[in-house]
Parts: sequence; structure tokens; C-alpha cells
Amino acid sequence: MTEHKIINGFSKFDRTQKIQWLIEQFHLDAETQAFLDSFQLTNQQWQAVIADLSENQLSNFHLPFSVAPNFLVDGQTQVFPLVTEESSVVAALAKAAGFWAKRGGFKSEIIGTQKKGQLHFSWNGQPQKLRKAFPEIKQKLLKEAEPLTQNMEKRGGGIRAIELKELPEILPNYYQLDVAFETCDAMGANFINSCLEQFGRSMKDWADTAPELLPEEQGLEVIMAILSNYVPDSRVRVWVECPVEELADEREEAYAFAEKFVRAVRIAREDVSRAVTHNKGIFNGIDALAMATGNDFRAIEAGAHAYAAQQGQYRGLTEAWIDQGKFWFQLEIPLAVGVVGGVTSLHPLAKLSMQILGNPSAKELMAYLAVAGLASNWSAVRALVTTGIQQGHMKMHLSNILNSFQVSDEQKESARLYFQDREVSFAEVKKFLEKHV
Repeated sequence: MTEHKIINGFSKFDRTQKIQWLIEQFHLDAETQAFLDSFQLTNQQWQAVIADLSENQLSNFHLPFSVAPNFLVDGQTQVFPLVTEESSVVAALAKAAGFWAKRGGFKSEIIGTQKKGQLHFSWNGQPQKLRKAFPEIKQKLLKEAEPLTQNMEKRGGGIRAIELKELPEILPNYYQLDVAFETCDAMGANFINSCLEQFGRSMKDWADTAPELLPEEQGLEVIMAILSNYVPDSRVRVWVECPVEELADEREEAYAFAEKFVRAVRIAREDVSRAVTHNKGIFNGIDALAMATGNDFRAIEAGAHAYAAQQGQYRGLTEAWIDQGKFWFQLEIPLAVGVVGGVTSLHPLAKLSMQILGNPSAKELMAYLAVAGLASNWSAVRALVTTGIQQGHMKMHLSNILNSFQVSDEQKESARLYFQDREVSFAEVKKFLEKHV
């Protein structure tokens, strides 16, 4: 393992200096500068926007920007913009969209849109004094936060609830203000965090000046003020349904498939080993649409994984059942998203994604993200209980395998034709190329 010197002030270097330092430290090829430059945008205006999205930017890391058409959601046809490096994800979404568009499409229900944040603090006074004073404290908190909340309130949002929690089982003298927010079409992270930090100042002021407190009870320590990415009250449910007979050409085949599908989903609900991979398949779709629209897929995943474990066991997030001759498949998931501000308003392709989606509200985007997750999961589970996951996945992966051999376009087309009805693997592709190239 090579040891490198600690460097101070790296962020103050310009981009060229940073690249040169990297070349020297890692003995990189002298052409590394030109290589990194080749991924920069020629449009200087947009390149400046991209560079400012992160710290110590050296170049751009490109991922495919794709679309999947034919999503029928609540009676409206949509095209989903997607950013993912996994080719089978886009194919799976497009296939699921087409399948369900012929069977009534996807339905959605927004269950709630409230987000949460907490002020964590320590106070050494008598708990009953804080409890007794809290109704008055709450009014003080809301009043002193008005400069921060008035614009959000004009848009229909704001602070919805403030709850005092005593949690000595976590730490001695430890309390929380658990606060519910409505942030409308914004993800609202900055708004929530600003309000919580103001609450911290207000609480400290109360502890310093309240006449009912003894001298030894005065003083309050703010531990931290931060939003939570666990948003069970910002939740959406999406589902598909159709008569079982419509799942396949033959009635017996349709019922056999439906029963296999329901069993597979049930296993993911009960077995953690399967649940993790099952949910990863859901996020294949959600993450791709979240990235395309400039939303924080890491926050989405963190909150949903916590929701999957809310009953003390990590479970698959989808459910499937057969009821009176009908097949049902649904996903209920917490999602906190924004359609204004942040990367969504800055990144040129995120702006285009929003246009493709018809400039949706945050509620509509919640539904689309969940639909992408359900569609992705549908295709994955369907493949698992029929042909197996590898057949379709490896056929989509064929292009990547061929690119690793650096063959011509003509040779690639020849390989695609050969493997149309054959099993794809790295070894088999290599064998074909050795014979035909």
C-alpha cells in the first residue's frame, strides 16, 4: 500500500493544479489531464454549473440518460427519464410499462406528505417544569421562527406539529423536539434545518431566562438540529391489478404464474436474505428516475430501508395476492422529493427530465418514482419465477461484454444475431469471437 503525504489547502488549488497533483502522487500517465478534459462539456456555461455541484471537481463522470415510454399512471401516459449504468433496468421498466398499459396501468394514492426533523438537546432541570412550560414554549418557538416560515406558509406549507420527547433511556437529561413539516413542492432540507436551528436558539433563550427555573436548572445544550430522512408520514401507495386470466394466454398458465409470483413476493416479505435483493430491484427503478430528476436517491433509500424494518424485521416492500380471481401487486413506500430548488433546478438534464414528465408536482413525482420501483420489481420477480434472471440480464449485458473485446460494429452485430436464441456468458462470447473474428 502506497503512503501519500497529507496535503493542506487542496480545495484552494484550481482544477489544473489538482489534476497535476494527482498525476504526480499516483505516477499517472501525462495524458491524464487531456483524458479528464475530454469528459468536460464544451458548453462552458453548463460546465460551470456541473462543476459547482461538487467540491474538488476534476471532470465529469458520464452515465447513460435513457427513457422508458408507455407508463400509464392514473389514466395518463408518461415517459420516464432514467439515469442508470445497468442496461437491463431500462429494458425491464419499458417492458413492464407496456405490459400493464394494456391492463389498466398503474394506480397511485398519496397517503401523506409530511416530513420530520428533530432538535436534540440536553437539559438538567426537573422534567415536569419543562412539560408544564411547553405549551408556552411552543408559541415562542413558532413566533421566533416566523421570518423563516412565512414564505413557506404562503405556499401552503410550514410547521405542522411540535412534540416534546423525554428520552433518558438514550442519554441522561436527553430530550427531543420532534417536528413535522409540510414543504410543498420543495424537498425542504434547508428550510427544515433552518427552522430547527432557530428552535435551538429559542430553547436556549428559554432555559437562560425562564423565571420558574432555579439557577442550577438554567442553561441548555443543543446537541444537534437536523432533518430526518425517515419519512413514514410522506408516503405513497401504487398498485396494478387485473383478472388473473390476463396474465398469460392460457388460463392454467396464468393461474400457475400468479401463484408462483405471489409466493416469491411472500418469501421476500419473510426472509431477510431475499428481502434485501428484492428491495434492491425496487430501487433499480426508483434510483434511476430520482437521479434523472436531480433528487437524492441516497436519502430515499435510507428512509425506505428503515421503513422496511419498522416491525423489527427487514422485509420486502412489495406485496402481491390473488382475490376473487383478481391479481394484485402493490408497493407502499415513504418518499421525500422535490421538484423545485437544488439540483432539480440547476442540472440541465434534470430540467429536461422534469419537462419530459410534464413538470409534475412533488406528489405526482412521488407517484412516478414508486411506479418505477413497482415496475422494476414486477419485471425482476416475473423473470425469477419464469425464465430465470440471468437469461434477460445477460442478453442486455452482451453489449458490455462485446465492448470489453473492442470489436467492430459489424462483429458486434454478428454476435447479437448469434446470441438471439442462445445463452450469453463471457466465456461463450469469447469462444464465438475467437471463431469468427
